[in-house]
Amino acid sequence: MPTSAYVADSRSPRYAILFAVPLFLAYEGLAVALSRPGVTEIRNGADVILKSVFYWLGGADGIYAFELLLVGAGLWLVLRDWRRHPGPLRAVVFAWMALESVVLAVVVGVAVRGVTAVVLHYLPLSVPNGLNVPMQLMVSLGAGIYEELLFRVIVVGSLAALGTRLLRLSRGWAGTMACIVGALLFSAFHYIGPFGDPLRLSTFLFRFFAGVVFSILYLLRGFGITAWTHALYDVFVTLGQAL
Repeated sequence: MPTSAYVADSRSPRYAILFAVPLFLAYEGLAVALSRPGVTEIRNGADVILKSVFYWLGGADGIYAFELLLVGAGLWLVLRDWRRHPGPLRAVVFAWMALESVVLAVVVGVAVRGVTAVVLHYLPLSVPNGLNVPMQLMVSLGAGIYEELLFRVIVVGSLAALGTRLLRLSRGWAGTMACIVGALLFSAFHYIGPFGDPLRLSTFLFRFFAGVVFSILYLLRGFGITAWTHALYDVFVTLGQAL
């Protein structure tokens, strides 16, 4: 397959969204499986933020509305893209997307830790969050779906569109602004809530640099690969700490 064709296909909604579906199902399935009666259900923080907005608007029905909206929007984007580019899906594209996500997860982790080490002269230490390994893996999968949906699709996507359409910035400047603001919000997000980490410059900068990289990756490679790259990086870190 020509490289240009793979890059275009992997960014398209029909591949990017369908590629993310197993990640979504794995997260939701694990969240249900690990929940216990009478115990507060643990969820990824971005998942909680998004659903809380809908819960505030409509209670339990608002949560169902959010899920229907999420599935409906994804299905609409896939079908619209399929109508524009008819033809069967190719398994080889998904295979290359999976391989690319694994490689990027490793590269992103090494690169972001390296940059943080140069800036601060030491590697950032991981901060335990009190979750056991199965729950941490579940939260890691949720990071790929919901943190990318919130901070990249909604925040970065909206800011980039605002910069080009309202502020009349070039795509490059609008994307740069969106990446920086989105990365700051992404990093700050990890220090709120009952499971938020203690605020440290090292971890804040590490997550800021990671947010910048994920934002650039989203703008260049689309949602599916970015979601899996983020999830796999978190999974690799969790497994590495557990071993």
